[in-house]
Amino acid sequence: EQQFRLAPEQIGQLKVRNNLGEMVPLASFIMVSDTSGPDRVMHYNGFITAELNGAPAAGYSSGQAQAAIEKLLKEELPNGMTYEWTELTYQQILAGNTALFVFPLCVLLAFLVLAAQYESWSLPLAVILIVPMTLLSAITGVILAGSDNNIFTQIGLIVLVGLACKNAILIVEFAKDKQEEP
Repeated sequence: EQQFRLAPEQIGQLKVRNNLGEMVPLASFIMVSDTSGPDRVMHYNGFITAELNGAPAAGYSSGQAQAAIEKLLKEELPNGMTYEWTELTYQQILAGNTALFVFPLCVLLAFLVLAAQYESWSLPLAVILIVPMTLLSAITGVILAGSDNNIFTQIGLIVLVGLACKNAILIVEFAKDKQEEP
């Protein structure tokens, strides 16, 4: 009811039901006073928390920023306080460095598909051997430009490898067709 919400002192006039079922004003068991405090209190896993958000500076990866923050928190947090990663950083920690395992499997799968397509074990090597050269050249360019290995760089590497392989496949197909001509 609006007339009981115009001033903070009027909260005491609101009525609630007690354990006997009677309606009693809140002022009979609470006192309203002005205090200072946060406008909201964050909770995570049932604990009161402080939320920190950040991003790596230019030239640093998210992994480097994460390591720096962990080092700082271990040095500065008092006993009894701890930290936990959430959201994207938590997912990155769970995933770990799976690229070291996934990338070779993808190269092997591509090699086997090309071997089946060309019905040869040697022709796919011409296509697959372009991958390390492409990656080496691209990573050298990233380092020389002073850029970092972020998600955009990784997407660019995937696109670059795809384009280089497509070009290599077309060249191998052309050479194979010319070789089979009478």
